[in-house]
Amino acid sequence: MNAIKLLWRSTPSRSILFNYNTTRLASAATITPIQRIEPPPSTIKLDKLYKRVELEMRGIDPAVLLSYSWFCIAAATHLGIDVTKSWALRKAEKERHTLLRCVHIYKKHRVQYEVRSYFRFIHLQRLTGSTCDTYLEYIERNLPEGCALKVTKIECQTIPDHIKPPVDEK
Repeated sequence: MNAIKLLWRSTPSRSILFNYNTTRLASAATITPIQRIEPPPSTIKLDKLYKRVELEMRGIDPAVLLSYSWFCIAAATHLGIDVTKSWALRKAEKERHTLLRCVHIYKKHRVQYEVRSYFRFIHLQRLTGSTCDTYLEYIERNLPEGCALKVTKIECQTIPDHIKPPVDEK
């Protein structure tokens, strides 16, 4: 009971708060008039449209590439993007380097190193610019180590003014 009385006594009364606020408002030096807000310019920037976006994934581990391609397809379906094709090359691209064990002599003692690169491809169709940017940023941030991603965009554009349709002469 004493704790409640102490809490009640420590809080200021409403009349003190009211007087404080009125003195603060009265002490304001100048009041600026309300200014009319001008509307933004009427030029509307249209979003880009992409006919197709091609993703080329390259890596050294085929299991990681397969998992990442599943992730990319799942992310595309959640965003409502049409995935038309998804495939992989049958064989890996091999890059061989031959080196001598000893720099000076013994040409018959050589060592061969091989690097294999695996590829996966995904084609996406009918994307807007904002959806494409969001999707690509998301999958680029989740790109696993040992993998590379190459993106090719095919943009839809309007026909230029200097090109005119053919005129039928009859």
